Amino acid sequence: MTQSHATPLPSPKERRRLREAKSLSQAEIAARVGVTRETVRSWESGRSAPRGRRREVYTRLLAELANEQTVAGKPGKRSARRTSWAQNLPQPPVEDTKGGKSPSRIPVGAAINGHTRPEPVMRATTAVALAEPKPKPGQGQGQGQRQGQEAVEGEEAVEGARAPESIAGATPAEAFDALCSACAPGLVRQTYLLTGRRTLAQESVERAFQLAWQRWPEVAVDRDPAGWVRAAAYEYAMSPWHRLRPAHRHPDAPPAALDDRAFLNVLMSLPPAQRRTLLLYDGVGLDLPETAAETEASTPAAASRLLHARETITERLPELAATPDALHQRLGELCGAEKLRSPNAGRVRTGSEHRARFWTRAAIAFTALIVGATALTLRTAPTHYEPPQSPGKAISGVPPRMGPGRLTYADQILHKKLREDLSNGPERLTPLPR
Repeated sequence: MTQSHATPLPSPKERRRLREAKSLSQAEIAARVGVTRETVRSWESGRSAPRGRRREVYTRLLAELANEQTVAGKPGKRSARRTSWAQNLPQPPVEDTKGGKSPSRIPVGAAINGHTRPEPVMRATTAVALAEPKPKPGQGQGQGQRQGQEAVEGEEAVEGARAPESIAGATPAEAFDALCSACAPGLVRQTYLLTGRRTLAQESVERAFQLAWQRWPEVAVDRDPAGWVRAAAYEYAMSPWHRLRPAHRHPDAPPAALDDRAFLNVLMSLPPAQRRTLLLYDGVGLDLPETAAETEASTPAAASRLLHARETITERLPELAATPDALHQRLGELCGAEKLRSPNAGRVRTGSEHRARFWTRAAIAFTALIVGATALTLRTAPTHYEPPQSPGKAISGVPPRMGPGRLTYADQILHKKLREDLSNGPERLTPLPR
């Protein structure tokens, strides 16, 4: 995949003037381009410049605003100079910011021998997730073409904020299927680079799309649906509870190539936070503030994680410090060499609906169980208050309880006489006269 020349842009002051001339707010421009209001403010102040697909969308929007102003009024020399940039869009741009760099991005020079970071080719509305790998030395042309084709097939990950215009009036199922078909292949490869497990990567992406279909009214109006799905897939893949699963107690089979195996081992040796930051910044191509926002960290913390990750990789693999885009291309080669299965959109929707029905029925059954237990408790509970018995107390002045006393001499004679007499007979019934 070849990278086209950057689209020319007007100066930051001209960008703001065009927006204010149409009485548009920064939020409205951000909604059209698919970014946040803070990003548009940064573009208009000159602190940063748009890149990739968003640069093209932003440039076309400014060109439309300039053309509308030209048609509405009679442009003079000054307005003709202002709109000259819109008439030569294919030409390379002239950097507006001082030094041609954006303060919102950190240079790679702190970690990779002073080289500046290359412009990523993975950031676009319907574009790529990882760069096209180059043929390795010793490979034939046919093998290099096959490997490049595999990488291109794995690059179709949606990273923009809006769905393609061709599905603007589609049904929810068709819009979801289009998002899944465009985003899933590259997202599976990204998740594989994040976890190093093929099955877990496929499961994470499928679970993320199931969650997206369950919350489709929320995801459909999100400014970055692909980013929403990506964040859900990353969170599920990096969950620490996976280590307790029996299927994940043993590592997956390593890649066939030795250099791919070595690079994957170095990548997996990084802490999860540094690995995710490196993948988002050098792999997906997010800006540093966007990377920090997605990883729920501050911008200095994300920059520190990125620098430490690069230092670790270049220390163990010095060849990645040879060129500025070596790390970027190496990530693309590693994920392009793997055969990973993408989830089917129809199967994802069916599985999501089955899961939703299962949990709905489980919630209903649990609620019914609680209601039944409550009813049984109310049925068997006492209806009135029974005070407890108070403990006994000792009472003084009462004589102790006495038993029968000893027999007297007369009683003993009588007792003996009765024992010697017969126990039955008429004598027991009729008293004898004395």
